[in-house]
Amino acid sequence: MLWIKAFHVIFMVTWFAGLFYLPRVFVYHAMGDQANRDQIETFKVMERKLLVMTHIGGGLTILFGTWLLLAWLPTLLSVPWMHVKLLLVAGLIVYHGFCVKLVTDFRHDANTRSHVWYRWFNEIPVLFLFGIVILVIVRPFN
Repeated sequence: MLWIKAFHVIFMVTWFAGLFYLPRVFVYHAMGDQANRDQIETFKVMERKLLVMTHIGGGLTILFGTWLLLAWLPTLLSVPWMHVKLLLVAGLIVYHGFCVKLVTDFRHDANTRSHVWYRWFNEIPVLFLFGIVILVIVRPFN
């Protein structure tokens, strides 16, 4: 089971790396000069490739996390901190899905948000990370 837990953490780090960096590319893309088509196209390629990496990290995090959850049922579902963690993971999945929408908007040159908005949007996964790690390590509400 320790191998499964290790892979869960490894892919969680990969998922978060994508969720941290992808919105940063959105900032630069939103600041980009539409007259410089090469630069804009480079951002589109970066976003597409980062999104693939983020999908892989997220998918494998969820796979190994589900494996751990099923292996330790009903123990894990009986502790309140796990309920909160799963709620935060669900929120992170929604955030990830919104990133997919934003990549699509940029791909079609349909972005309507400023680089300042993306700077704030870029901070959201930090809140999820803090919450999830604190819940798993500290295990409050026991």
